Amino acid sequence: MATLLYRLGRGSMRRRRLVAAIWLVVLVALGLAAATLRGPTASNFSMPGTESQRAIDLLAEQFPAAAGATGTIAVKAPNPGQLGTPEGQAVVQKVTEEATAVPGVVGAVNPFQVGAVSPDGQYALIQVQFSGGVDTVTDEQRDAYEKVGTQAQAEGWQVAPGGEVLNAEPEVGSTEAIGVAVALVVLIITFGSLVAAGMTMLNALIGVGVGMAGLFALSSVVELTSTAPILALMLGLAVGIDYSLFITSRYRQNLLDGLPADEAVGRAVGTAGSAVVFAGATVVIALAGLAVVNIPFLTVMGLAAAGTVTVAVLVAITLQPALLGFAGGRVLPRRLRSSVAVTTEDSSRIADGAGSASTDHAAPEAATLAGEDRSAFGFRWARLITRFRIPVILVGVIGLGLLALPASDMRLALPDAGTAPAGTPARVSNDLITEGFGPGFTGRLAVVVAGDDAQATTAAIPQVTNLVQGTENVLAVAPPQLSPDGKTALLGVIPQTGPTDPATETMVHDIRAAVADVPGADVLLTGVTAVGIDISEKLSDAMPVYLALVVGLSILLLMLVFRSLLVPVKAALGFLLTVAATFGLTVAVFQQGHLADLVGLDTPGPLISFLPILLIGILFGLAMDYEVFLVSRMREDFVHGDTAQQATINGMGHGARVVTAAALIMTSVFGGFVFLDDPVIKSMGFALAVGVAIDAFVVRMTIVPAVMSLLDKAAWWLPRWLDRGLPNVDIEGEKLRATLDNKATV
Repeated sequence: MATLLYRLGRGSMRRRRLVAAIWLVVLVALGLAAATLRGPTASNFSMPGTESQRAIDLLAEQFPAAAGATGTIAVKAPNPGQLGTPEGQAVVQKVTEEATAVPGVVGAVNPFQVGAVSPDGQYALIQVQFSGGVDTVTDEQRDAYEKVGTQAQAEGWQVAPGGEVLNAEPEVGSTEAIGVAVALVVLIITFGSLVAAGMTMLNALIGVGVGMAGLFALSSVVELTSTAPILALMLGLAVGIDYSLFITSRYRQNLLDGLPADEAVGRAVGTAGSAVVFAGATVVIALAGLAVVNIPFLTVMGLAAAGTVTVAVLVAITLQPALLGFAGGRVLPRRLRSSVAVTTEDSSRIADGAGSASTDHAAPEAATLAGEDRSAFGFRWARLITRFRIPVILVGVIGLGLLALPASDMRLALPDAGTAPAGTPARVSNDLITEGFGPGFTGRLAVVVAGDDAQATTAAIPQVTNLVQGTENVLAVAPPQLSPDGKTALLGVIPQTGPTDPATETMVHDIRAAVADVPGADVLLTGVTAVGIDISEKLSDAMPVYLALVVGLSILLLMLVFRSLLVPVKAALGFLLTVAATFGLTVAVFQQGHLADLVGLDTPGPLISFLPILLIGILFGLAMDYEVFLVSRMREDFVHGDTAQQATINGMGHGARVVTAAALIMTSVFGGFVFLDDPVIKSMGFALAVGVAIDAFVVRMTIVPAVMSLLDKAAWWLPRWLDRGLPNVDIEGEKLRATLDNKATV
């Protein structure tokens, strides 16, 4: 692979104008396709095979009037008892008529007709039924719905439209640009060159642009959840910058070693580019592996993110060499450019295949610059870690274990209006309903009774009603609504507790158990709350299987790369430590509320259902990225004669600076999304930022060298029979260097 990438890198640099033009054409074409073909994103989460989803599908088929999106308008009178007056009833009737007139609404129910009035006569609930599902409600319809009751509010009443109809796509604003700005500063400090930093950032942004444009162009034929594009943007930015950083860093070092520009690019893509391809492949495999969970919206999210990562890899190994060709020696700090000016300027005259010979004529100054500075921070840090390796391992493992403790209390759920940002229409309505009626009214459930004929359904309704009403934690059961043919009935169920309360989850299971054996009819429980519970449980059941798959995959892949048994096992255990500590910190902040103000979180609550399994997939790929970059240099030096201890120090000394920069960049990009208002995106950005920081700085740059030093030569042991059976992927480019060295001596 290294040899193939070497040729690709040299070819891309020599034909840099053509390569740049091709990527520009691709970007423009996909941009136009996205602008013309972009479809709507979905804000609902479906789960085929669950009881709640089967009930929704049944309603859509037999009772379509009840299958559309719903809304609830909370009304609060200025004074208690005012709803009992003729004037108060007139105000409510006026608001109900306004709701009925909203485009897309098939009807609004006057609360006095169904008794949806609080005992103190100050609060009322108007139920609104839309004709289509949540994803079919247009922005114009949603705006008209939010304006219902404007006149009543001017008269001192509180009118708060809410419900699932207000579920909208989270917006990506300017706050996440903070992360990109921090990343640019890190690049400037790392490279000491505005050209190198700007070119690396430009390369990453082009990759993100191509990936996102392609994603939106496909959205007309593939249903995307509202969070899928944002996740793709997060990953595309982070890995795009990091991958470009790795290749640019190796190219600069090659220039300082006296190589001509095209040879420096070829070797950079052949070595660092191999690590980029491997790291990108692991991220893609892990994200695509989400399909094994068999949850459609999660599969789409994983594939969307995997697509942007694939584009980032392709851009890094093709467009990046082209941009390096345009930049030439300006990727180096100004004080170092004169040392490589001759070889850089003469590179265009070097014939293909002769680049290696030119290394014999490297400038003396360049050779001096290439000398290793053993006093650099990376070397000093590695010597310190290896000297105190046992205390370092104990402190690291125990510390991460303590951070992981809150994860034992982790609860999963789909987000509800109670955790929406304060001041948003959905949150205002939710708070008003809770204030007037209790938390259970914000998470209503629906029991669907479907018989073979109208008589069977009618006969089953009383029994179902009694069984549900007798279930603990049920506050009330609404009278049934019948479909036009009378074969399907819908009963509203109001719990005493809120949608994400553990008692509500218990009640859902109790109701299902109670009505399971009702004769003559199928009885199914659904509703937004039930859907969330079903999704959370299915994801929780799938998480151990997926984690085992990812850990097994990491061991296999690293065994191929490092030709070792213990190094892959050590890497997998380190990954588990990272995941556990990340889960613990995320639970502590977003569920338990510790330091919630620092991340702008209004109301703590359960984590979004798909966050843990998504986090496992993403962190796996990123962890393997840093593992390969650091440990591959250790193996290279060990194979070439260094002791295991010295090889560990060398690997850290050479890689610490780049890995530090890469981790800071990725943490900054992910951290920029913490400033968004949407709590789901906020928690994803926080978890990814914390996970990358822990894995890079605590696990890979601290615990890993300590363990490698402790294992000594045993770290690189592999049975001969297994060594012969494993293919050699040559991530470090050993065969490439041997080939080039042979050419140089001919």
